[in-house]
Amino acid sequence: MTTATASIALSEAGKRRMLSRAGEPLFFARWDRAIFIHYEVDPVVLQREVPFPLDLREGRAYVSLVAFTLRRMRPRRGGRLAEWLFKPIASHEFLNVRTYVRHAGEPGIFFLAEWLSNPLSVRLGPRSFGLPYRFGRLRYAHDEEGEIFGSVTANEGRLTYRATMPSPSWAPCESASELEFLLERYTAFTCQRGRRRLFRVWHEPWPQVPIEIEVTADDLLAASGRWWRSAEYVGANFSPGVEVWMGRPHRIRA
Repeated sequence: MTTATASIALSEAGKRRMLSRAGEPLFFARWDRAIFIHYEVDPVVLQREVPFPLDLREGRAYVSLVAFTLRRMRPRRGGRLAEWLFKPIASHEFLNVRTYVRHAGEPGIFFLAEWLSNPLSVRLGPRSFGLPYRFGRLRYAHDEEGEIFGSVTANEGRLTYRATMPSPSWAPCESASELEFLLERYTAFTCQRGRRRLFRVWHEPWPQVPIEIEVTADDLLAASGRWWRSAEYVGANFSPGVEVWMGRPHRIRA
């Protein structure tokens, strides 16, 4: 099996899981110009803060920062009118702090914290999907040529980073690699006030390139949990983005 075929297989498995439920997907969108910054962390400390079993790779636990811009989110149904009604929350910047979990044999992610620049979305996300949204001032310059810069400023602190973009040579993740483990995820698990839910997403495999990144301020991350005290940087990646299907939230029964 080639690298490209392996990534397609994971993507197709995610697509099948999503379409196994009636009425899916709920939304379409684009996740544009994404930066991934990965850390290895103490699994014992992290597990205390996560209400799902961690998905470990060779006994190791990870947390990733994902900085991207959501563009043109709109309902699958309803045409131009529905898209127009969604304009107030359709496009804005995100910073996700996520870890890797597994529930009932299904691999996925769990959000430790999320900062975004749209106040209306901050109010809606926790109620509808159980997402841990917080408001921040986000400024991204994720250019595919030249310098990369990002800044997230919130009441909890600040995150800034910068990098130089290498010559783009987009490729899917290598089969069975650490990077595939970190990037190719198609289910999100959430827990809000003890109510556990999941929602699924689907997209083509991430086109990506490794980058050397410098995090110049990081006190914001302490607000997402004690995992940060043991965090060791392991790498970063840039992707031009993917077109995404986003599913509806489903209650996880005990």
